[in-house]
Amino acid sequence: MLAYVFWHVPRAGAAVQAYESAHRAFHDVLRAARVPGLLGVRVARMQRIPWLGGQAGYEDWHFLDGSAGLDVLNASAISEARRQPHDRIAALAGEGTAGLYGLRLGTAIAPAVACWLSKPDGTAYAAFEESLAPAIAEGCALWGRRMTLGPTPEFCLHAPAARPLRQPAEAIALEQVFHWSGNSP
Repeated sequence: MLAYVFWHVPRAGAAVQAYESAHRAFHDVLRAARVPGLLGVRVARMQRIPWLGGQAGYEDWHFLDGSAGLDVLNASAISEARRQPHDRIAALAGEGTAGLYGLRLGTAIAPAVACWLSKPDGTAYAAFEESLAPAIAEGCALWGRRMTLGPTPEFCLHAPAARPLRQPAEAIALEQVFHWSGNSP
């Protein structure tokens, strides 16, 4: 499973309620489009996004069944009935950045915490992943960045609650705003 992740912050002066309403409206029409390859979406509010200057904002995870779904999602997001809702939220948005992540260990979850971490220099990927096995056994999911897209650390461990890790990690609380799964309205 892949995830196209988009972090964004409202433009200065944009009302949070209007921003979230436009954001949800866009995702509602995206869901109704039944985009091939798009398995679901999870949106969370973040009190700070380190790679966007520490600003408060949102993190959208678009779950895909493979890389071919990226082109379809991109074209679908701004075509036909989705153009106006897309443009409304885009007009309210300030900064944004994105990344592509692949699920490496565990099962996708609705996390309360995202632990952003990097593999220590000189550590093999297998050893790094093995060191996270206790967290995975407790219901976490490890996502790994693909092709060095985006300014984020290489790994994200989604967890149902804060937890100690053997590696240095930046834990960021997530407040779920909305989500959907499946390819039906």
